[in-house]
Amino acid sequence: MFEHVFSSIQIRDMKLKNRIILPAMGTRMADENGAITDKLIAYHAARAKGGCGLNIVEVAAVHTPSAPAHFISISEDHLVEGHKKLTDAIHKNGGKAGIQLWQGSIAVSMDPKAQVLVVSDMNAGAYTLKEITKEQIQEIVVCYGKAAARAVKAGYDCLEFHLAHNYLPHSFLSAGFNHRKDEYGGSFENRCKFPLEVIDELRRNMPEGMPLFIRIGAQDDMLENGLTIEDVIRFCNIAKKHGVDVLDVSRGNIVTAASMYEVPPIDVPNGFNIENAAKIRKETGMLTIGVGRINTAELAEEILSQDKVDMVVMGRAQLADPEFANKAQEGKTDEIVHCVGCNQGCYDGFCDVVNHPHITCLRNPMIGHEAEYDLSKTKTPKKVWIIGGGMAGMEAAKVLQERGHEVTLFEAADKLGGEFLLAGEAPGKAEMKAAAMEMAAQVEKLVSVHKNTKVDAQKLENADVDAVIVAVGSSPIMIHLEGIDKLFHVSATEVLRHEVRPKGKVAVIGGGLVGLETADTLATDGCDVTVLEMKDSIGSDLGTLRKIAVMMKMQQLQVKLLPNSKVCKFTEDGIVLEDGSLIPCNCAVFAVGFAANDSHTLVDVCEQKQIPCHVIGDAKSARRAIDAIAEGFEVARTL
Repeated sequence: MFEHVFSSIQIRDMKLKNRIILPAMGTRMADENGAITDKLIAYHAARAKGGCGLNIVEVAAVHTPSAPAHFISISEDHLVEGHKKLTDAIHKNGGKAGIQLWQGSIAVSMDPKAQVLVVSDMNAGAYTLKEITKEQIQEIVVCYGKAAARAVKAGYDCLEFHLAHNYLPHSFLSAGFNHRKDEYGGSFENRCKFPLEVIDELRRNMPEGMPLFIRIGAQDDMLENGLTIEDVIRFCNIAKKHGVDVLDVSRGNIVTAASMYEVPPIDVPNGFNIENAAKIRKETGMLTIGVGRINTAELAEEILSQDKVDMVVMGRAQLADPEFANKAQEGKTDEIVHCVGCNQGCYDGFCDVVNHPHITCLRNPMIGHEAEYDLSKTKTPKKVWIIGGGMAGMEAAKVLQERGHEVTLFEAADKLGGEFLLAGEAPGKAEMKAAAMEMAAQVEKLVSVHKNTKVDAQKLENADVDAVIVAVGSSPIMIHLEGIDKLFHVSATEVLRHEVRPKGKVAVIGGGLVGLETADTLATDGCDVTVLEMKDSIGSDLGTLRKIAVMMKMQQLQVKLLPNSKVCKFTEDGIVLEDGSLIPCNCAVFAVGFAANDSHTLVDVCEQKQIPCHVIGDAKSARRAIDAIAEGFEVARTL
């Protein structure tokens, strides 16, 4: 099964047991000075143990002054010892270890103490960032060489030079960023000069038998004068002569809307960049890694069997399930926990330095806690009732069963999945629905499940149970307005479930995620849609990259977005706003949020019987899926 995915490949002296690559995703699990932590070692060890062919250790800074806090660094000799512990752990668990050498240019500004180096003068609001000097260029080149030597000493099997995403080397190569007037700017040959100097310095400091990868963008999207795919092919053919072995073909940059291609959300098609990688591979004859929302073993096998690329990056697939590779190889695909491209933990969590110390995952709250959380069998198994079969309840059920508790799950509806099923009804979001159904099937194999069963106070009163988890979810809020009977109105959930199909002009009241997905559904069905949001921002509850993609879709569908639009009353002709203006429409759709379903009678019974009771997820308060699932996990882990 998946014979192409699980075939070995030889690259110089390095042999990989399969074609699955864990890419260099930033985790922020290093310490403040960039040193390797036990947390990071456990994270990588889990993926190596899970069967990954090659772990590429992420965005390792080569230059101390521009190394941001909590990013891995390999810019000083004293850091080598930690890296050696990391490579030893990866090797011990059956994997190979690579390291991505990185100078982040403007990306390091996440840390205000880090020095920001730019290829050309750049306006930074109140001041101008001055272009890097020729002396600094040579300093950075030397730093790359020293970092390579340290990586060899630390036991890495290969090196990757990050030459994409408008980090410093990419910024030199691309005319969209490089406006220099000296020998490092202007012509294509001049713009190649710095990256090639780095490649030469890396090769001088690594053994002949050690492979050298480069991560490179297939093209510069949405960037004036940026690199074309023909430019990239031209550069790669030159880089090949300088000793580069493998092309890791990515896409995107962090200064335009193309940033959504770096960590592509669910809105971007699976495998969206593979044809670019295939073209580059054909024109260069080089070993090539395909990248871009490859989250199933079936898709990876299809890509490799068609001889489009030689290896595949499966990054977030292995965040969601560190055992992804082992399960796929053993034919246990029905047990895999699949990434859904929500970006809530891996990207939004990474960027939110205030509330999240490191990345996490909606589908896997264990990330960053592999060494500290113990899910071994309990010595005191309990009878646990879980009331509600949404994602939070199902997560709790899976973890409790793994720990040896006796679990019974009750769901009032005819299927498990809750609001995640609803999320999957919006156009382009079928993966959400599939994930809910997949999880439901897994849970039903593990624990006793009673669907179409509502648990009331009396049923709970008569129960023989040691603990109760209440996960009864939430319901859409419907507000009462003047003239409410004068205009046809429905809830967003009714539209998303296709229980009603409005026609003509439709106004969606509420411009959050649910409102925008409802607008997408309506506009796709041919309606003329206006979104009314009382706040001054549309989509404020969306993560950065999903917001880019969703707003682009709204523009394509010609959905009218009206922030600062507070609804006052309904009339036969439409909706009147607080400022007196009329929004003509045939139908109003309420998408103003959700309120927790009432569970106080269940909680009261538990208190009377002195049964530990935990209210989780939307039943506690309406929130994002990542928070609800994390609550289910945490309660089950500690019960």
